[in-house]
Formats: sequence, C-alpha cells, structure tokens
Amino acid sequence: MTAPIAIDDRTEWLEADGLGGFASGTTSGLRTRRYHALLLAATTPPTGRMVLVNGLDAWIERPDGPEYLTRQRYAPGVVVPEGGATLESFSDEPWPTWTWRLHDGNRIEHELFVPHGSPVVAMRWRFVGKRAVLRLTVRPFFSGRDSHSSHHENPVFRFAADVQHQRITWKTYEGVPGVEALATGSYTAEPEWYRGFLYSEEQARGLDALEDLGAPGIFRCDLGTEDAVLILGVAGALPAASEGDAATIYARLRRSERARRGRFASRLERAADAYIVRRGEGKTIVAGYPWFTDWGRDTFISLRGLCLATERLADARSILLGWAGLVSEGMLPNRFVDQSDAAEYNTVDASLWYIVAIHDYLSAMEARGLRPTARDIRELSAAVTGILSGHVRGTRYGIRATDDGLLAAGEPGVQLTWMDAKVGDWVVTPRIGKPVEIQALWLNALRIAGRFTREYEGIYQLGLASFGRRFWFDAGGFLYDVVDGDHVDGRVDTSLRPNQILAVGGLPFPILDGERARQVVEVVERVLWTPVGLRTLAPGSEGYRPVYEGDMRSRDGAYHQGTVWPWLLGPFVEAWVRIHGSTDEVRRVARRRFLDPLLTHIPEAGVGHISEIADAEPPYTPRGCPFQAWSVAEALRLDRIVLAVTEPSELRLVPARATP
Repeated sequence: MTAPIAIDDRTEWLEADGLGGFASGTTSGLRTRRYHALLLAATTPPTGRMVLVNGLDAWIERPDGPEYLTRQRYAPGVVVPEGGATLESFSDEPWPTWTWRLHDGNRIEHELFVPHGSPVVAMRWRFVGKRAVLRLTVRPFFSGRDSHSSHHENPVFRFAADVQHQRITWKTYEGVPGVEALATGSYTAEPEWYRGFLYSEEQARGLDALEDLGAPGIFRCDLGTEDAVLILGVAGALPAASEGDAATIYARLRRSERARRGRFASRLERAADAYIVRRGEGKTIVAGYPWFTDWGRDTFISLRGLCLATERLADARSILLGWAGLVSEGMLPNRFVDQSDAAEYNTVDASLWYIVAIHDYLSAMEARGLRPTARDIRELSAAVTGILSGHVRGTRYGIRATDDGLLAAGEPGVQLTWMDAKVGDWVVTPRIGKPVEIQALWLNALRIAGRFTREYEGIYQLGLASFGRRFWFDAGGFLYDVVDGDHVDGRVDTSLRPNQILAVGGLPFPILDGERARQVVEVVERVLWTPVGLRTLAPGSEGYRPVYEGDMRSRDGAYHQGTVWPWLLGPFVEAWVRIHGSTDEVRRVARRRFLDPLLTHIPEAGVGHISEIADAEPPYTPRGCPFQAWSVAEALRLDRIVLAVTEPSELRLVPARATP
C-alpha cells in the first residue's frame, strides 16, 4: 500500500494528454504556479504550450449563500472563501478525485481526467447522499497565454461565447486556439474580470506571481438529480454533437481511458506514459512537467527506462529515428525553444547519450529475437558516425578529440555538461576541459561504434588507457571531476561529485574496474548518497548548498552544488551491484536499500511521479520540477533491468489499483 496523499499546496497532480499539453494543480485545489491549468495545450506538439483555461470556481447554491468547493489565493495572500465545504480526501487512482463534505454532512465527489491523445479535460461532480435539491454552479477562468508568462486585464479579451445547446465555444484572442465546452445543465453569460490571483510558488521563486483572468460565464446543474459534467477542449477536439450529449460522451471517454490505464503493469509505468509524446509523425520524450519540453540529453537518458524497460520498442525506434536527422556538425540539439520550435545545439553529452540509447535499443531488439530493418540500421549508423566524425574533427564550443584519445569541451560563458546552471553571465559549474562523465560517455560511444565501423577502435584504446592514467586522484581515493581544466594541461578539479559514478555504472561498458571501481562506489555511497538520490557536491566543500530555495540566482547557485538528483540513483545502484558481484541476492539487497526508499517519495510532491531534485540534507524536501522524466525512467530501469532477478522478488513496485 502507498502512503496517504497529503492535501496541501505543495503536493501536485498531473494529467498529460500525450501531445505535450496537460492539466495540473495541487491536491488542495489552490493554484500555486502559473503553469497550473485545467486546459494547457501544445499548439505545435510538444512545444507552443498555451494556457487556455486556468481554473474554476465551483459552489453549491444555498438560501443563505454559496457553499464553495473551491478556494482561490489573491494578493497579498488572502485565501477565499474562509469557510466552504471541507475537503476530506484526494486520490489519484485512476485519476485525480476529490471528496468534499458539505455542511449538512452530505458529500460531493469531483473527478478529472485527460483522455490520451486529445487536448481535452473531462470533469464530473457527483452527489453522494440522500436525494436533495442541490444546484452546482461552476465558473471557469480563462486566459489564452504562453505557459511561461502571465495574463492581465485588457480591453481585447473576448468574453462572448457561441452557445449551441450543450456546446459552448469561446475565442478569447485572435491567433489563440478557441475553447469548446460540453456540459450538462445550462450556461449563462456573466462576464467578469477576476483580478490579482497570487501564485505562491512563483512568488517564492522571485518571479511575476500575479494574474488577472477572464470569466465569461457560469454553468448550472441540478446535482441532486444528475451528475454534473463539464468537458473542455481545444476547438475541434471534442467529439461531434452526433455522438451524444455531454453525459453520454463523458461516460464513453471515462470507460475508454479507464481501460487504457488499467493495462499498465505498475503505478510507475503508468507515470512513464505521460512523458512519451508526439512530435510530428513520430515520438519524443518531454523532460518534465510543468515547464520543460523535449531536451536531447533528457530524452536519451530517459528512453532506456521509459521505453526499453517497459518494452515500448516501437516508441524507442520512433524517437531514435526522429532525432537521427537532427545531427549538425556532429551534435544533436540540447532542446527546442518552446514557442519557436528552434533547436539549440549547446551540449556536449546529448549526442553521446544518443549513441548509448541506440546501443541499448539494438541490444533490447536482439534479446527479443528481433531485427531492425536495413533502412533503420543505415539511418542510425549514419547518425553515430556523423556524431563521432564531427567530434574527432572538432565542432562547436571547443568540443574535440585530443591527442590522448579523450574529449575536450568548453568555452567561457557556456555550460555544456548536464551541470548546466547559468544566471546571466555566471556559469555556476563551467567544467571546461575534460569532465569525467564525458569521458565515460565518449569511450562508450567509441566502443559502440564498433557495431557499424572499426574506424574508431584505435581512439577508444588510446582514450581508455589515458583515462586510467590521468583521472585517478590517489589522495582522495576517487576520480577527478575534470582534468585539463580550462584546457590547461595537468590542471585538475578534485571536487567530489557524482559524475564519476558513470565510469562504473549507468553505461553499457564500465571504464573503471577492480579496486578503483570499488573505492569510487564506496566514497559516493558514504558521502553523496541519500535516500532520494545523489548529492551533486560533497558536504563541506567550497560552494556546497544544502537547500534549494530562493530567487533564480540562489536556486541556480544550488542546482548542482549539493542538491540531490534522483536520476543519478540509476547509475549508482548499477555500479553498486557490479562491484558486489551482480548476484540475485545482491540485487535484492540493493532494491531494499536504495530503490524502496526512493519509491516512498511517489506520493510526496508530484503524485505518482518522482521529482527532479531534492534538498541535500534531511528531510530531503522535493524541489524543482515535480514530474521529471529521467527520475521516473531510472527508477523503472532499476526495477525492470538492473535489479531484475532470475527468481521473482517479493519486493515490487506498488501496482496501479483498480477503482470502482
């Protein structure tokens, strides 16, 4: 059984549509982020995200005044109403469901889900109690803005709606997708501006935290005699009127979506599905919700857990082939800009992780007796050789193979590794030179290229020997984080960071073994391991930051300076298993010791998912993006691959529970 889900402003739920859009909020119902919305659609999936419907007010009409089921926070921090119904429980099985207790003791259940593959959100309110005259009123709040911005009162906003029986359509701004609604009951135009919504999480981050929203009208339904249904969607996405009324369509969507979710083997596998989305005619992986789109590095790290560990080989193929055509000067993009869809080539490791993902995909195919087509092999081979030849020749930002067979990278003012925080001109962890995990990835990529060509075997052997000779920090008993720092021969960075673990685990071919591998794993476990991941810097080090909080400069200054990252648990546990013998019993011990504590985090922040980061000291408060692809992916990879045993273990992920 999982722990009860907290009903508060910090615990968040997510419903993703498979296109890059989503609905999200907090378990308490208060919106605390600019990203919290009922209908947030990707206009150029998975980018171009627009917030169309931000939220709603819902109340029961009483002779002595409304009894609210919802609450809003307004500037300067006032939550209204003070009274209202009591929120008794929240569940995310099989989708977000709230239970409210009314003043007379009766209850109302409110459920919400997003049908997969459609920019639609479906909601239902159900009265639980003795039959009564009970009128529910719902007032939705609209904006029509970029998901990263905020909305303010203006004379251009359009309140008018086109009303056709149960179907209502709004077009709030020219150039912004329209919104359609199907509803039981009646709709009445009551245009109002609601001013000064305050988003506490944005305020804490030092960002614009105030917003005004347009409220075009209200829906009313007699809840004592029928369920109230409200289905919102991007114009053109809702089923046709010929397919039935709102209640009929809701029931059909509910049955279909419930059956789809029931096919996932576990709660975490169901969470993984949220990140695999459409891009053009193929697939890609969203790095995290609510603010990331698809990032190269995150996509290829995540693919192994989200797709390969769950046997979604067709999705893995689509993703890898989709990115194959984006190689430029030996590099793959780090990310796509949300509103322009332009690719940014500013990472040293995304291309190398791509080659690792290709290896693991082909290995998964072989393990199942499957063969990729000759065309697939040609495209993947061309991408691999294009990447490596570009790196050998030299490419952007000083990325180049050097005479010792290792890979140098970096220029002042840019951040190329996964430790990529930057505030203005301040690159927090520049790591210019030869970072340790980049060498592990580079050497793996050179060896993997042997599937397609023997051209890089000599560089691989030279680099492997150089790594063993140059990276060992004998006085510390671990690996240097960077050698030839700032491209100065012999300059080293002795910071104790988790990047070195990729030399032992997390990649197909470890490049460190024996006693040195054991020492690396032991020092990482002793100094950097926490129950929710690895610290990014050893406590007591210069610049160590135990808590991730404050404005953007403060948070980015802590991002890789101690802050814990759950995704790093995957490489660490794989390394731990390797040095302890890789037996079934070792895997069972590792599951109890490392994976189970991480899984207790599932109900704590982004319900059903695993957060991007956490504080470096107890209580390891979850921070950052509450729904993070590679955090979920590495937990799945551990469960399904790294910690899989020949005899089934009694310790498994909590299965998705069926709900009547």
